[in-house]
Amino acid sequence: MSRKLALAAGQVARTAAARVLLRGGVDEKTGEALTARAVAERVGWAADLVAAMTADLLAGHWNADDGAVLAGGVDEADRVLPSNAWMALRRLGWGVTVPDGVRVNDRIVRMAQEQAGRMLRGARHRAEMIVGILKTWPADSTKRTPAEWDAVREAIPDGRSLPSSVIKAHTRQITAFVNDYGRFPVDVFELEDAPYAARMLVLAAVDRQQATLERAEDNPARVLLRLQLPTRPDPRSYADWTWVACPITLPPTVPPDTVLHLPTLRPQGKKVHADLAFSYPVPKTERKGHTTALGVDWGLNTLLSAGACRLQSDGSITALGAGAMFRAGGVMARQHRLRRHGEHLHAKTDTYARLIGGDQGHALAVKHAALKTESEHVADRRSGLNDALAWSAARWVVDQAIAAGASVIYVEDLRSMEAKGMGRTLNTRLSQAVRGQIVGNMRHLAAEAGIAVVTVPARNTSKHCPQCLLPLRHCKAPDRPTAPGWKWAICPNPDCGWQGDRDHGAWRRIAARGLTHQHNTTVDRATGQMAIPRVVDKLEASAVITPTAAPQASGEDRSKTGPTPRRTPRPAPRRRRAPSTPGPNRPAGQRPEGHAHTDPRPPRAACRYQGVRTTIVHTISSTTPTSRDRPRHRPKGAALGAGFHLHAHATPLRWADPPVTTLNMTTDL
Repeated sequence: MSRKLALAAGQVARTAAARVLLRGGVDEKTGEALTARAVAERVGWAADLVAAMTADLLAGHWNADDGAVLAGGVDEADRVLPSNAWMALRRLGWGVTVPDGVRVNDRIVRMAQEQAGRMLRGARHRAEMIVGILKTWPADSTKRTPAEWDAVREAIPDGRSLPSSVIKAHTRQITAFVNDYGRFPVDVFELEDAPYAARMLVLAAVDRQQATLERAEDNPARVLLRLQLPTRPDPRSYADWTWVACPITLPPTVPPDTVLHLPTLRPQGKKVHADLAFSYPVPKTERKGHTTALGVDWGLNTLLSAGACRLQSDGSITALGAGAMFRAGGVMARQHRLRRHGEHLHAKTDTYARLIGGDQGHALAVKHAALKTESEHVADRRSGLNDALAWSAARWVVDQAIAAGASVIYVEDLRSMEAKGMGRTLNTRLSQAVRGQIVGNMRHLAAEAGIAVVTVPARNTSKHCPQCLLPLRHCKAPDRPTAPGWKWAICPNPDCGWQGDRDHGAWRRIAARGLTHQHNTTVDRATGQMAIPRVVDKLEASAVITPTAAPQASGEDRSKTGPTPRRTPRPAPRRRRAPSTPGPNRPAGQRPEGHAHTDPRPPRAACRYQGVRTTIVHTISSTTPTSRDRPRHRPKGAALGAGFHLHAHATPLRWADPPVTTLNMTTDL
């Protein structure tokens, strides 16, 4: 199978990974069919050998001198080190010690060197960061002044684009070291222990003598993975290694014409997860030259608010439509319930651990093990819920961009946001939002459509008016302009007069800022991520939304010219036409079996309707007669058994221009 990817003009190669399971295999030496549990056991034996050698290699070279040599990128003969980590370590002469009495081939040693080399190379950035923080240690470690922030960012390579939360986390780590030892650490190698060696097999570092991957000719969704695995935990000779063939079924997310690469195997209990990497061509994204952009703003209950803006030929920026919202109040409520339950389980587990004191025969040992299992189960549920929410929100944003014809998505950068000053409950909810995961999924999905994802600074996006840049006056609702609140925004400028939902004003500001600052977009060489690092005041002055003219009346005379035609009242519920099915002890031809069902709701778990509301109606306060007459919305996912989907409320895609009617109404799409 060829590993070269053919690219056309305007295309770039993109590498992604799909998680699959090894559901069994065949031992080619004996012809024995292996179950998934047997394959997981043999993969675990090989992973244990690799992890032991990796840990030994890390412990021997986790120091400043060896870290500087590897980070220098050249060997003793001033030759550039290879890009492969295992080849670089062999060039430097850093060998691996194989346990006594164990026989492994060179490819197993190569996987251990590759894993250790990657972790040692990754320590370079942390080492430079710790050195920069130590050189510019603030007078008060809990709070830096603006001058101290500028100094520490200048001392750290690429510190201007580094989130402040990362710098604060390492500052707290150094402060804890000072409290324990009474002095500052020398470097990161003294501050941190050698990293943990995970149980996994990095097959990308081996050749065909250890593992092969072939796609079936008749079915592109079937792949055969062949690799050598030990037949015992401590193989004594090469005869204890045999070839095992494992068929793999590719998920539908892997296109049939992709180039497959050797996966990374991670044994977990009775299963083996394989991270299968594949490469495929995608349209090339551009960092500038965009005319239509989608702005995305973050929220709490309204997780995402998005809308499209267009840069006109005269330099003005206009909004396309009224925007859309992705609400996840039900999902977040379930997430917080699981979080509180997990915290309660952790507290009980720690209490039992203190009472047991290491005695495995204690009477509470069984309860302690049960609590740990339940805590892991709750953690898995939270992780799965976060994954579902992140993919659903990212897919919705990309669909909005495709429907609007946008070539770029501008999302505000909230990596440095710290939740504080808003109460214990709200601070915790803001801190545990999955914004980073959503942006990562957004980049992955947008790249397939050739849409760029660019982060922009979040300064004053919700504070200033999108049409005149004056500070907005926030209130509780449009019908209560004097009540203090934050949801509804009103521009105090009489010449402007803009008002609307706070989040809808924010996505307009984000899209306008991105379009005006698109020539300042930077691209990270390592990750390829695009970002606008800072706001230029001169460009910010032109980042305003030009209001469009309201639709005019059609001129058609709609006055009443005659009596209203009489409509037939709704008939009584119809009786079923066909008789009921005769039973074994009943004669045929009985009367129709009862009335037809009159409940308009579909049966259990079938109600997927997400009603669309206007912005005004959704934000009206609860004291108006309209809101009293309207039943309050409640998520019905748990009651109907529909699970996640009834808890995520997404505004449907509709970016067409509003029709010309006699009513001048703007509906929130």
